[in-house]
Amino acid sequence: MEQTLWQFMQQQAPKLWQQTLTHTGLTCISLLLSILAGMPLGILIARTPKAAGTVLGIAGVLQTIPSIALLGFLIPLLGIGAVPAIVALFLYALLPIIRNTYTGIAGVDPAITESARGLGMTPGQVLTQVELPLAMPVILAGVRTAAVINVGVATLAAYIAAGGLGEFIFGGISLNNTNMILAGAIPAALLALTFDLLLSFIQKFSSRRLRKAVWITPVVLLLISSAYVIPGSRQAMLAGFTPEFMGREDGYLGLTSVYKLDVPTVVISDAVMYKAAFEQQIDVISGYSTDGRLKAYDLITLEDDRHIFPPYYAAPVVRNEALKAYPELEPTLNLLAGRINDSIMTELNYRVDYRKQLPEQVAREYLQTLSLLKTSNVARKGRVRIGSKIFGEQYILVHLYRLLLEGYTALNVELKTGLGGTKICFDALTHGEIDLYPEYTGTGLLTILKASPDQQKRLGADRQRVYDFVKKEFQDQYQLQWLTPIGFNNAYALMMRRSQAQALGIHTISDLSTYVSNHH
Repeated sequence: MEQTLWQFMQQQAPKLWQQTLTHTGLTCISLLLSILAGMPLGILIARTPKAAGTVLGIAGVLQTIPSIALLGFLIPLLGIGAVPAIVALFLYALLPIIRNTYTGIAGVDPAITESARGLGMTPGQVLTQVELPLAMPVILAGVRTAAVINVGVATLAAYIAAGGLGEFIFGGISLNNTNMILAGAIPAALLALTFDLLLSFIQKFSSRRLRKAVWITPVVLLLISSAYVIPGSRQAMLAGFTPEFMGREDGYLGLTSVYKLDVPTVVISDAVMYKAAFEQQIDVISGYSTDGRLKAYDLITLEDDRHIFPPYYAAPVVRNEALKAYPELEPTLNLLAGRINDSIMTELNYRVDYRKQLPEQVAREYLQTLSLLKTSNVARKGRVRIGSKIFGEQYILVHLYRLLLEGYTALNVELKTGLGGTKICFDALTHGEIDLYPEYTGTGLLTILKASPDQQKRLGADRQRVYDFVKKEFQDQYQLQWLTPIGFNNAYALMMRRSQAQALGIHTISDLSTYVSNHH
C-alpha cells in the first residue's frame, strides 16, 4: 500500500520538527538583522532625500539577483552553512524594510513634526515619540513582506548545508516523492502565513500597545533564533550528502541499515560539496564515480564492500511516439553506444566542472576524436526536444546527442537543459514536454520504478540484468524506450580527501563505519 502524506509526516516527525525550527531560526535571525540595518537606513534617507534613490536602488538590485546565484557568490567568501544563508536572507529582506521606513517617515504630516518642535522636543524625541509611532504601521507592512520573502528563500539554504525545510522539498523533487515535497512545502507555507498573521495582528495595535510590541518583537526574534545561531562544536567526522542521497535506499538509508553508519550529517548541494570536502568543511560526501571533481580536488572513492550501490549505466530514454515519428532517431543516438567508458567520462567532466570549459565545446571535441562530428546543410524538418538534469555530465551528453542529430539527420533539435532532478525530467518526458533525456539504470530502478528490496536483491549488481529489468518495466508502464547504454557507470560513491583517508586507514565504507563507531 502506498504511504499517505500523513503517514510520511508522522514517520519523519522528529526530522520535520527539527528542520522547521531551523527554518524558523534562519528566518528570524536574518529578519532581525535586516530590521536593525534597514530601519536606520530608511530614517537616514528620509532625512536626506537625495540619497534615497541610491540606497533604494542598491537594495533593489540586491533583491533582483536570483537567490541561488547570490548563494553561489557568497560561498567562496563565507563557506557553507548558516552564515552565507543568513547573509543572503538579510540582503533580500532589506528592500521592503528600507523602503517602508522611508515611506512611513516621509509620509508624516510636516505640521505635526513642526508642532512637536514648537513644544521644545529635540530631533531625537521627535523621531522616537512622533514620527516612528505614526510611521510604524507602514514599517510593519514592510517587515511582513520581508518575513514572507525570507521564509520562501530560506528553502534554498538546504543547498549549502544550512538545513531547513528545503531538505524535504529538494529531496522529494530528486526522488520523485510527492509526499516528501509536500512535507516541506506545507510547513513552509504555514510558517509564512504565521509570520504574516502575527505581524498583521501587531500592526493593528493601539499606539501604546504598539510601542511595547516594537520593543518586544526583536527580543522574541532573538530568542527564537538563538538556538540556531549559537554554534555547536565541530564533529570529529562530518558527512555532507545531497537531498536525493538522504532519501534513497542506495544512499543514506542503505548506509544506516547495511553498514550501520552513524556519522553526523548535513544536507548539501552537489554543486558545492566537492569543494567543501577539499576545504575541510566536511569530511565525507556522496559523490558520483565519474565526476571530474574527484581529480580536481584529490578525492578518493571508498569501496562499497557490501554492495548497496546498484549499477548506474547511462543511456538515452526516449518516448515511443518520437521513435515512431522519426525512425532515424534511434540509430543516430546509438552512434554513441559503448563509446564512453568511466575514465573518459571522468576526464570530460573534469574539463567542464573544474577547467570551466563549455559543455558544447567538450562534446564537439570528443566527437572529433571519434571521427563522428559531421555538419549537414540539409533543409530541417521535424523537431526533437532533449532534456537534461542540472549538472555538468548531463549537459555534455545532451550536446553530444544534439551534434549527432544535427549532423546525421534533418531534425531540428531543441535543448531543455537544467530541468532539475529526476522527477522534473521524468515528468517532462511522460507528459510529452521533451522527447528524450539521458538517465541512469540505478536511478530508473530505485527512484522511478521504486523496486522492492526483493527485486533489488534478485537483480544484485549485475549490469545487464538491471538494464533488462528497467528497459522492460519502462516500456510496459510508461511506453518509454531505453536505448543501448553509452558505456560508463556513474554510480553513487562515498568520497573522502585522499590525504585524510590514507592517514586514518579508511579504504572501504566498512572502515569508515568502524572509525565513526570508535570515535563517536
